[in-house]
Amino acid sequence: MHAVVITVKIAEGRRDDAVEELKANIIPMVKAAPGFVSGTWLGTEDGTFGHSIALFDTKEQAEAMSQGVTPPPGSAVTIAYNQVYEVVAQA
Repeated sequence: MHAVVITVKIAEGRRDDAVEELKANIIPMVKAAPGFVSGTWLGTEDGTFGHSIALFDTKEQAEAMSQGVTPPPGSAVTIAYNQVYEVVAQA
């Protein structure tokens, strides 16, 4: 299994917009991606950053998802970090 780990910077005052975009668009898209296993989305309490970990069956599927990550114009977020990792342990 491989994971796509992403950190986004949320524009000041746009936390609610970011959460709405996440729930309406991002999560359904990621869940529909080939090889999707599970995902977790996190946000800092001050609303400045968001983090996600999405697990995929194969490295190729994770890399395809990672390479397709681009916020739409006018998005409440910008990508600060995007990396694929091998899952070496899970509890």
